[in-house]
Amino acid sequence: MTEVKRTPNYTDEMVDAMVAEYSSNPTKDTVASLAREFNKSTRSIVAKLVREGVYKAQPRTTKTGAPVVRKSEIVAEIQTELGAQGGFPSWRKRQKLTYKTYLL
Repeated sequence: MTEVKRTPNYTDEMVDAMVAEYSSNPTKDTVASLAREFNKSTRSIVAKLVREGVYKAQPRTTKTGAPVVRKSEIVAEIQTELGAQGGFPSWRKRQKLTYKTYLL
């Protein structure tokens, strides 16, 4: 059986440069600039940084910039505020905005 030799996508120098640059400024813009610099996709750069253990995922936000809050978290907060033990089974299909009005 013949042995297949794999060519690595990244050299050690490339990896060291990526880790150093991303560690000093961990943002999406840094990932984008690394992708342009090394002629790779941003997903490839992110995957390599994850594998190296330095990538920090950006917090998810809504269109307005507010952090993403799950509906179940809002319902749990309402239950806590009202002291409800059994929950609100009929509330499952309501919209998040409706829940938020109850918290105000």
